Amino acid sequence: MSLLAINWAVVGIKAAQLILSLSILVVLHEFGHYFWAKVFKCRVDKFYLFFNPWFSIVKKKIGETEYGIGWVPLGGYVKIAGMIDESMDKEQMALPPEPYEFRSKPAWQRLIIMLGGIMVNVLLGFFIYAMMLWHWGEQYLPAQNVKYGIVADSLAQSVGLQSGDKILALDGKKVQKFEEIPLDIILNNIKTIEVIRNGNPVNISLPANLSSTIINKHLHFLGANDLRVPIQPLDSIVEVSAAHRAGFIKGDKIIAINNQPITFWDEFTNTVKQNKHQQIAVTVLRNNDTERLSLTVPAEGIVGVNMNTKGLDKIFQFDTIHYSFLQALPAGVSKGCKTLVSYVQQLKILFGGKVNISEGMSGPVGIANLFPAVWDWQAFWTLTALLSMILAIMNLLPIPALDGGHALFCIYEMITGRKPNEKFLEYAQVVGMIILLALMVFAFGNDIFRLFKK
Repeated sequence: MSLLAINWAVVGIKAAQLILSLSILVVLHEFGHYFWAKVFKCRVDKFYLFFNPWFSIVKKKIGETEYGIGWVPLGGYVKIAGMIDESMDKEQMALPPEPYEFRSKPAWQRLIIMLGGIMVNVLLGFFIYAMMLWHWGEQYLPAQNVKYGIVADSLAQSVGLQSGDKILALDGKKVQKFEEIPLDIILNNIKTIEVIRNGNPVNISLPANLSSTIINKHLHFLGANDLRVPIQPLDSIVEVSAAHRAGFIKGDKIIAINNQPITFWDEFTNTVKQNKHQQIAVTVLRNNDTERLSLTVPAEGIVGVNMNTKGLDKIFQFDTIHYSFLQALPAGVSKGCKTLVSYVQQLKILFGGKVNISEGMSGPVGIANLFPAVWDWQAFWTLTALLSMILAIMNLLPIPALDGGHALFCIYEMITGRKPNEKFLEYAQVVGMIILLALMVFAFGNDIFRLFKK
């Protein structure tokens, strides 16, 4: 199979996962509006997955409602009679209100209808998290089990961390899960890190602009790739690489470079990068014997052997929390609430002026790249739950044309007793649609720019 074919296969798998995930989220979100519209006896004219300008892929009318699938996979909609929405049906709005129309219902009923989709997305997120915890449990790496410490890259070194440091606490609070450290630092504006260095506690003060630096420059900070890992026998050698030409074979264990013993992968990679264009002597352990190989390091400092991160569970002791069905339900709600709070904090950072918005906003391509290159149901449901929560928060924003904008007008009417003028609502809907289209174009542009930038 050619490299091009492999890339297209990866693109197809990622796109299929994104489309399936969005289809689930959109159908259930719109069902939330549909359900409450029916409860309050509103007529629903259309229920569509994806948008259908000019034509529909599939459509069928059942009773008073036309159900269909559009050809533009950017969302979906329900058209409720007597409601000013993206359809901008001015002819219907020019007629006298009918009892079955949205505009004829009390403000509190209209508010519930508008919030119905958001409620379903939140409940769906809770449900997915609960079922995942029930089925797979929750695996994590306790910070105390990071026995070899971290690998400090240039960013970590710039704030005072060193390779081998073992992180104990953030702002005096003991770290429980290693995976939560990066997001905690970014979202909670952590000021100090306490580490164990050479057996002694050390407090490190972090710069105030660390979060914005990480986000704006797309840097990773203290993630899974920053665990210090002892050298393991080589799992594979890249063909037509410097290591392949030097005679490395699968199973070799690197033990020294230029007669200097090495223990960790970062020691090997750092030494290689420091000897670009040079020839180094690498000692390996092969079948209980030592072999001395002459390795010429190319200009890019990549020799064709890499650390295998898939075997980390054999090196570090991960913990898994198992849940019964009844235990998983409140645990899923708790995890969903943490996700909502975390995303709101990220929005505050994004729109708080500390980061470049263009660097933090992605369109469909960016979202699709979150999905793995192979079909993985655990990863799929994890991302679907996350996207469900994101969809709920984004729809709650008080922008006309979004559910939050419609809800805001209903709340205004409930407080003041005055219904906004229908002409005002029409203009607000147009302004809201322009804002949303501009954001979509901006996000698409970001995706395209990043593709060409790579």
